[in-house]
Amino acid sequence: MSHDLQRRLTPRHITFMALGMCIGAGLFLGSGSTIKLAGPSVLFAYLICGVMIFIIMRALGEMAAREPIAGSFSAYAHKYLGPFAGYLTGWNYWILMMGVGIVESTAVGIYMKTWFPDSPQWIWAFASVAMIGGLNLLAVKVYGELEFWFSLIKVLTVVLMILGGFAMIWLGWGNHGTPVGLSNLWTHGGWFPHGVTGMVLALPVLVFSFGGIETIGMAAAEAAQPERTIPRAVNSVIWRILIFYIGSLFVIMAIYPWNELDANSSPFVTTFARLGIPSAAGLINFVVITAALSSFNSTTFSGSRMLHSLAGKGQAPAAMGRTSTHGVPVRGVLVTMAFLLFGVLMNYLVPGRIFGMMMSILAFNTVWTWGMVLVAHWSFRRRQLQPLAFRLRVWPLSSVVCLAFLAFVWVMLGYSPDTRVALYVGVAWLALLTVAYYAFGIERRMRQAAASGVA
Repeated sequence: MSHDLQRRLTPRHITFMALGMCIGAGLFLGSGSTIKLAGPSVLFAYLICGVMIFIIMRALGEMAAREPIAGSFSAYAHKYLGPFAGYLTGWNYWILMMGVGIVESTAVGIYMKTWFPDSPQWIWAFASVAMIGGLNLLAVKVYGELEFWFSLIKVLTVVLMILGGFAMIWLGWGNHGTPVGLSNLWTHGGWFPHGVTGMVLALPVLVFSFGGIETIGMAAAEAAQPERTIPRAVNSVIWRILIFYIGSLFVIMAIYPWNELDANSSPFVTTFARLGIPSAAGLINFVVITAALSSFNSTTFSGSRMLHSLAGKGQAPAAMGRTSTHGVPVRGVLVTMAFLLFGVLMNYLVPGRIFGMMMSILAFNTVWTWGMVLVAHWSFRRRQLQPLAFRLRVWPLSSVVCLAFLAFVWVMLGYSPDTRVALYVGVAWLALLTVAYYAFGIERRMRQAAASGVA
């Protein structure tokens, strides 16, 4: 028996779901590599990315508040740009969620080896898949509560580190009473030690770090009072993320010379140790494991809901659209879990390379998703005859600027040899989806549905 998705998520749940998705391995582990690329100028890169993401989220929030439907941006692309655009966007996002899930399960394996150095990395990746899969089979309100507490742990950790960092910078706390000051930000090569190029090369990695904030749109179909819930979540989450990212990295680089940070380890551990907390390594290890599991939790939620939406439009097997008595798309969750086991295999075969490799590859999928949000919103806005209570400001100029930024990020993906593979894999994936669209008769079914007035 199939039931509808249930509207049980509150603003608190949705806000912390988006925070949980964004504040994960990209911040706690991946920030070391962006600091190495850009030095202190990484703060400007995060600020630029934050402004662009605010534009994207206002556009998505505008559509989600007016039309809170399952599938979110995939459904909007389907409605306003055509079935093929919706199909590509939906499946591209699903594979993005699979990739992010692999990154987060890999991060769990890496962090657990700190405590259990002789254990294989793949065992912990497998355990995380089993645990998170089980949580996602529960009722959506239970899932929302668990995600709230997952996210709260890492949010409090970042806040405490920022406060402790400022105490060291201005009061000398943990530094024998001598204020550290801010000179580390510019005395090791200046704000742009690798030039503007270094800052620009960090952008694709930063895009991945912010990936997942669009979970707000995915949760709209299960939000209580979405016309109020979604705008509140959009407006609150973006500022919190900017404070957490820019604030934490500002403190880290002010306390510790950026060129002495290890790109392959968490700068948060280094900073807490500098603050004079002897158990810093163990404390941060616990937090980053929680952070990775939190992001993984949101990933599985979003992936299963996207399959549910695609099935409802005839673009995925119909079984993916069936839900339990609690409104959970059980088959979508199980299929998502099955594909995440591929990450366990990769952790067995190439445990040392998988994290960095996946972070680079997934930037393409993230930029595609955000670009389709803006293009679908453009068509959505032109069809609105009545004023919107919640809307993207300075439209269409803001959309044009943001689309230009996303195009520039795509160019930078091809510029750097380390990220060029993302373009190859991304284009190949879109080509494979296009072949499947016609080979499996999806295009024919969409045409017939349109002719009968169903789509």
